[in-house]
Amino acid sequence: MKIALLTRNPKLFSHRRLMETAAGRGHEIVPIDYLRCYMNITSKRPELRYLGEKLTGFDAVIPRIAASHTFYGLAVLRQFEMMGVYPLNESVAIGRSRDKLRSMQILARDGVGMPVTAFANDSSHAQEVLDIAGGVPVVIKVLEGTQGIGVVLAETYNSAKSVVEAFQGADIAVLVQEYVKEAAGRDIRALVVGRRVVATMERSGAKGDFRANLHRGGKAVNVELTAEERKAAVKAARAMGLNVAGVDLLRAKRGPVVIEVNSSPGLEGIEAATGADVAKAMIEFLERNASPGRTKTKGVG
Repeated sequence: MKIALLTRNPKLFSHRRLMETAAGRGHEIVPIDYLRCYMNITSKRPELRYLGEKLTGFDAVIPRIAASHTFYGLAVLRQFEMMGVYPLNESVAIGRSRDKLRSMQILARDGVGMPVTAFANDSSHAQEVLDIAGGVPVVIKVLEGTQGIGVVLAETYNSAKSVVEAFQGADIAVLVQEYVKEAAGRDIRALVVGRRVVATMERSGAKGDFRANLHRGGKAVNVELTAEERKAAVKAARAMGLNVAGVDLLRAKRGPVVIEVNSSPGLEGIEAATGADVAKAMIEFLERNASPGRTKTKGVG
């Protein structure tokens, strides 16, 4: 196969692993800086160009689009889809996962276990929003945050109200979620490829930090999931429409609750913690499924 890897930095660990694995299995993989692509969207034969050359002959595309460049990155991915190139994750699915509010609504619609979540545009409803979330403490999340940035634990009503009012006063939309105390600063990342979980790790936050993000000094260890947790992870990925997803969940007393579904999960932490070859599972998925025009969205929707 000829595979396009949409990335701004092919030297990142995850991208090097994907390129090495694909090449080792006899495929040609080409890193493409999606911000340097330009496209012809008016003709009956859609085109993509990069560094003065037409991008042609690709069988599959692996999107590794940074959250800060979602808009243009997805435009490039949609163009690949319109050209009949099979995407590891489709543009519509990535768009869903990048919108925290939309993703929570989709998970709720499909019956995926999740923390009680409230949303409002008007800070005058702060008391009611906090009550919906079960009262303090609560977790407050900005809709555009990644890697733990823009996530606040408010432990008193006054602090929660102040945080909500501050964000909304700056015209920043936030979600207010129940704080799952029994998780005790730990979460689980389940790496889903297709319809199976291929690797799992438990992450714990740095000392004094309730956020279990490896980018913020957290630690990770291999962990076994229960059948219920595996089912929840796969169900969450399928609800988003993602073929590859990092599903983050908490172990609550009532069962697993999904807090986020990541469409471009990093490979370094989970491969180091588990010894699993996640890159191989991703390339094998493309080998089994990539064929011209098989994308469901055809670049629209």
